[in-house]
Amino acid sequence: MEKYQTLFKPLTIKRLTLKNRVIMPPMGTNFANQDGTFNEQHYSYYEQRAKGGTGLITLENVCIDYPLGTNGTTQLRMDNDQFIPGLWQFNERMHAYGAATSIQINHAGASAYPLRLQGKQVVSASDVPSKTGGLKPRPLEKTEIEAIIQKYGEGAARAQQAGFDCVEIHAGHSYLISQFLSPVYNKRTDEFGGSPENRARFARMAIQAVRKAVGPFFPISLRISADELLPEGNTLDDTLNLLTYIAEDVDILNVSAALNDNLQYQIDKMNLKDGWRSYMAKAVKTHFPEKVIVTSGNIRSPQRAEEILQNGDADLIAMGRGLIAEPNWVNKVAQGQEALLRKCISCNIGCADHRIAKSRPIRCTVNPDIYYEDAHKKEPITTPLNMVVIGGGTAGLEAAASAAEMGVDVTLYEEKGYLGGLAHEIARFPDKRRIDDFVTYLTNRAAQLPNLTIHLNHRFVPTDLKQRPDLIVNTTGATPLLPPIKGLHEELVRTDRHVFSIFDLLGNMENFQDFSNKKVVVIGGGAVGLDVVEYYAENGAEKVDIVEMVDQLGKDLDTITKLGMMEIVTDYQVGVHTSTKLMEVQKDRFIVEDSTGKIGELPFDLGFICLGMRANAPLIPEHASYAQQNDVTLLNIGDSKVARRIMEGTREARDIVKVIKNLEAQHVSTFAASY
Repeated sequence: MEKYQTLFKPLTIKRLTLKNRVIMPPMGTNFANQDGTFNEQHYSYYEQRAKGGTGLITLENVCIDYPLGTNGTTQLRMDNDQFIPGLWQFNERMHAYGAATSIQINHAGASAYPLRLQGKQVVSASDVPSKTGGLKPRPLEKTEIEAIIQKYGEGAARAQQAGFDCVEIHAGHSYLISQFLSPVYNKRTDEFGGSPENRARFARMAIQAVRKAVGPFFPISLRISADELLPEGNTLDDTLNLLTYIAEDVDILNVSAALNDNLQYQIDKMNLKDGWRSYMAKAVKTHFPEKVIVTSGNIRSPQRAEEILQNGDADLIAMGRGLIAEPNWVNKVAQGQEALLRKCISCNIGCADHRIAKSRPIRCTVNPDIYYEDAHKKEPITTPLNMVVIGGGTAGLEAAASAAEMGVDVTLYEEKGYLGGLAHEIARFPDKRRIDDFVTYLTNRAAQLPNLTIHLNHRFVPTDLKQRPDLIVNTTGATPLLPPIKGLHEELVRTDRHVFSIFDLLGNMENFQDFSNKKVVVIGGGAVGLDVVEYYAENGAEKVDIVEMVDQLGKDLDTITKLGMMEIVTDYQVGVHTSTKLMEVQKDRFIVEDSTGKIGELPFDLGFICLGMRANAPLIPEHASYAQQNDVTLLNIGDSKVARRIMEGTREARDIVKVIKNLEAQHVSTFAASY
């Protein structure tokens, strides 16, 4: 803690004192019940973050005007007093761990969830959708605006009544107040549109209603998109001007960025630097020095958080996805356990894409249990068990560590000289380096478990089994998919070749750093192919083309990554050939066929085959035979089962906990039956 004195310095805001400078911002979860109430998993999710030392927990955005103001597949409600008991219980559970609480009250406007609108049209400042392709809203009448403003006040009063320590008003991210503030959406010609003062009027009236409801001593936070980062949107200077009309009754300014059409800067894409948004917070702090300023944006390391605070860029650090990944971030930093921080890798798959694109409850790639986290450690085995893990990728490491933490004796074999598997290899791309943070965490976690033995540079063979294990876990990963395309396999073995697989690139990055005057063609428009495009386009290759058999690039990518990749494709004028099939591979060109049957050539200096991955489990038949003969449980998990993303392998790996409990129960039953 002495290393980070500012980070752990208490902060008083009116009558509220925060024990440290780390806050959990509001993040949608899709955990709520369909009627807008809490359930036990929902409570427990937040409780883990309070227990982990977070100074302020902000409950995700809550609906104050049902149904027109509702957002997301499921959303908590507080539009009438029936919801106060559940909110009160939330506060009791957070306060028990010394965490202060806030709640974000919100009206979605044109971003409302259509299936809950009972046939009504979405509303907004004007008739402009909140995102490209979104529902067309109708402009609100003045009487409706006044009614919604009253609901902001009523919602704030309920928040205070329910025991919250603070209330946050959402005025950014393409929700209703943002739709009035932003010239992207606000095309009105009355007193609520046009000039900055007019566009700020709705926000000012909502804030005044909230202040009147909660009184002078209750902290109010306002979340804003300080720079909308779109051609017609508010710039940082525009927002500083808007704030002169609305900041008076606000105590905290939560400085975010972007709108729906550039979500990759709102929910930060992976390659944005730690705290990249802090310059916006600093500008707001400079203009409004009396306000408490919050910043966010891929902040993962305590060093960076401390630097931002010491520089005076902000007063509070909002860590959203970072606390989904690591609920104990504050406590681990305070206790000098930085090596065991499970840092968010900003992949945006389980948190953002699950919720926004797939209407699922949120999950996390690196944290396989966001509800109860390390509960398995509290249930150690009482019967000795032995486990062998074959493969030291992320799934293998998670399975090995989880089992060892329950008291199982674990031996892991990895044929390479390093751990992390494909995750570590993909992290060699500069823009994917955050992925290695997960590998580092797993490696450090494994190293402090005395009952987990790791053998590197050791290709497992059945004779390695000196004694019968209770459980064998195969996690041997995946290999590139290389179909029988004319010329492909012949070109891949040439000594003077120009055609490579993804592993050729990742395994020898030092040989692929000459970008000037290079014409690059990538076959395969999925995640890996786009990673190669990103690498060469950003580093100055003369021309980059990408070929994809289906009608779009990044079909299975998460929303945020896809937006970021399409931005690169546009900005660097990448040649896109969708609905196009690879027919033949020659030394310096690909022969392709488009959707009309037209045959064409794509010449290159470097050609990359990125057609996906396939499971690699060559020893499974031998393992299965051994397991059957010796009454051993055999599992095949991760990419060696089906080539997928890290998240699926991590969750399968944590499921080892259930297998171990069943094995222990079987041992106990067998022992009891022998007497």
